[in-house]
Amino acid sequence: MTDTFYESTGDTPRQRGDRDAPHTSPVTPAEDARSIMINNVSWGAVFAGVVVGLVAQVIINMIGVGIGAATLDPGTGDNPGVAGFSIGAGIWFAISGILGALAGGFTAGRLSGKAKESTASWHGLTSWALATLVVVYLVSSSIGGIVGGAYSTLTSAVGNVAGAAGTAVEAAGPNPFSAIEQTFQSAIPEDADPAAMRDAAIASVRSALTGDAEGAEQAEAQAVRAIAEAQGIPQQEAQAQFDQFQAQYTETVEQAKQTADTASAAVSTSALLGALGLILGAVAAWFGGRMGAVDPTITRHRVV
Repeated sequence: MTDTFYESTGDTPRQRGDRDAPHTSPVTPAEDARSIMINNVSWGAVFAGVVVGLVAQVIINMIGVGIGAATLDPGTGDNPGVAGFSIGAGIWFAISGILGALAGGFTAGRLSGKAKESTASWHGLTSWALATLVVVYLVSSSIGGIVGGAYSTLTSAVGNVAGAAGTAVEAAGPNPFSAIEQTFQSAIPEDADPAAMRDAAIASVRSALTGDAEGAEQAEAQAVRAIAEAQGIPQQEAQAQFDQFQAQYTETVEQAKQTADTASAAVSTSALLGALGLILGAVAAWFGGRMGAVDPTITRHRVV
């Protein structure tokens, strides 16, 4: 069977409703091959864009490190705060990522040799995506500690927010019963059994503070008796100590809740800003590849 080609009209038997007709093409083989070549991916151009984009980002980051270090003066107290320095570092890193994506996208689009702007843009976007995966790998892996030193310097204030937030939540909630243990340890008479009396008193106080509201009064009375017996003090003094422990426990719990809310908000904000930075980098890579598209070559036929 010979192939049938229909010129520019696109009128084929299948388009006229004959579903049993063979698949035919309205273009010539040369035109079809040209379309495939125009839209074919050039991985060499993509990898070149990755290299240029990463190097550009490293250079811009090193400039930021130099500027940031120049603003610090250990001899005086007139230095930017930790929060301000972290925000500045995060903004600079985001800008360097966008400019690096633009440079890498332009390189990938130009070296792809594609005259079609959309194809060059896709080369730029692919280059950005691959570069992003490389950066994530370098920062998150053990190799990142050696190869990605420049990235770790600037991203430590931003990229570690999630880990620091979890640590902050744990560190912000000290054991509210540690002060009770210290008080009992120093107040219990030497001839008594300090461990047994202390443990019994602490268990009673813990039950009174963390138990349900229905048995709160009974648990409180039991805790006051345990404190009085453990320290050999009157009931009134033991009641005053219990009230102090209760206020301390309530304050510690509130502080832990506030710290958890702050850490959660910090993680959420950092994640959203990170996503925004990546989106802007992708847009920059797309338009960088579009700007890098080569000018089409037009062949003119001279009629003799």
